[in-house]
Amino acid sequence: MTTDITTKSPEAAAEPPSGAAPVKRVPRGHKRLLTRRDRVTLAFMAGVPTVLHVALVWVTALASIALAFTSWDGIGFDSIKWVGLDNFKQLFSDNPQFWPAVEHNVIWFVVLILIPTPLGLFLAVQLDKNIRFSRVYQTAFFLPVVVSLAVTGFVWQLVYNPDTGLINSLIGANKPGHYIDWIGDPKLNLWAVLIAASWRHTGYMMILYLAGLKGVDPSLREASSLDGANEWQTFKNVIFPTLRPTNTVVLVVTIIEALRAFDLVFVFNKGAQGTELLSILITNNIIGESSRIGYGSAIAVVLLVISLVVIIPYLIATFRKERRA
Repeated sequence: MTTDITTKSPEAAAEPPSGAAPVKRVPRGHKRLLTRRDRVTLAFMAGVPTVLHVALVWVTALASIALAFTSWDGIGFDSIKWVGLDNFKQLFSDNPQFWPAVEHNVIWFVVLILIPTPLGLFLAVQLDKNIRFSRVYQTAFFLPVVVSLAVTGFVWQLVYNPDTGLINSLIGANKPGHYIDWIGDPKLNLWAVLIAASWRHTGYMMILYLAGLKGVDPSLREASSLDGANEWQTFKNVIFPTLRPTNTVVLVVTIIEALRAFDLVFVFNKGAQGTELLSILITNNIIGESSRIGYGSAIAVVLLVISLVVIIPYLIATFRKERRA
């Protein structure tokens, strides 16, 4: 009895049976090309944000730098006059509001770094213990960050209202002749705004530190516990040193927040005496009644330089770390 065994080659085995539609196979290592529709979609999705970013950020920034060396009232381009460094000389010598504004920005940074930042770290450490309802607490503390700063300002205006506000009602300072004007008093208004800013900044810091704590290796905690360290010693000697990248981000973010502070102050009292900030001076000079666009642009350039002094070293350190990795 003879058995006929036929061995088919792989190419023959891969061929479809007769009458079946041929199967298109993509050779190994061959990348599928994008269709025309895909290219149009990608170009639209990448092109529109790029154009808007260049037009609204880079073009306006470069225009501000150029206008800082001119005098312009904003009415017609024919009125633009080149004045060189006169705006900067006047800014540093003859402006009684510039140095108080710089001082207030520094105070803003110091308060944010000393009060809401440690408080945010404390909340992050507690929430990292996976306590009950931790998600609810995270949402509650982070909610002020999500809410617009303008809305935050309006809410705190109600709290600081001298007649019907919560604070004056609690301390009994809502009676005629005993009002405390938290927003109008130049000795109090900056600190009143800083309390509102700290309330928002605490949730921001909590999320940053919570993300950093989630990246800590659990074996470090276990090793510290086996060595007999208590909770505070573990945090001080093991956990906190590993948060150095997070601390760098927190420092840069806090500096930027202090420099770009605007919304809360403008909603509270439009930068009245006691709450002058660099951002407020820029706005008042560019779109205010005087419309000194060149002078306001000079202040904007100073603020830009201060920001770059902080941001550029951070970016250099980050890129070096990525290259080493």
